[in-house]
Amino acid sequence: MHEPATPRPVWSAASWPHGLVIRPVTPSDAQQIADFHNQPGYRAGTLRLPYQSAEEVRRIIEQPRGEVLSLVAVMDDIVVGDIGLIRATGRRAHVATIGMGVHDTYHRRGIGRALLGEVVAMADDWLDLHRLELTVFCDNHAAIALYQSFAFETEGLHRDFAFRSGSYVDAFTMARLRR
Repeated sequence: MHEPATPRPVWSAASWPHGLVIRPVTPSDAQQIADFHNQPGYRAGTLRLPYQSAEEVRRIIEQPRGEVLSLVAVMDDIVVGDIGLIRATGRRAHVATIGMGVHDTYHRRGIGRALLGEVVAMADDWLDLHRLELTVFCDNHAAIALYQSFAFETEGLHRDFAFRSGSYVDAFTMARLRR
């Protein structure tokens, strides 16, 4: 039987951690994605509510809204991160929004950098996107530093952007323009 080829990085400067594979998301990933989306650290950095079900994740995978590129990071046969690139339409067809996160026990291993590198490379070299944008909670210093390392700049502050763990939290809007 033929084993599928391990995907190669699109990002020319990629330096993936040993054993990491980045590949397209599949419906069979739904349970593992739901498991790490429900972890407190992951959830605190996103707008997700607790108790996301595998069925809900599977529905999002199978019926995406709009043009979406969805990737997962796999290490030790576990889905340990995900990233989505959602392309805008019409007069904003040059723009995409990014959302991503990494499994609570796999932080600080270069997984977020590898995922973001792949999506930025796809945006620049394959999709001809000019503007990438995202929001990030102001207290998520590690994520902000990662985004800044890819030339994302803070464009604004959303005060009381979201309600998290009993209080309102602020978020930055950040963007990267391809020159």
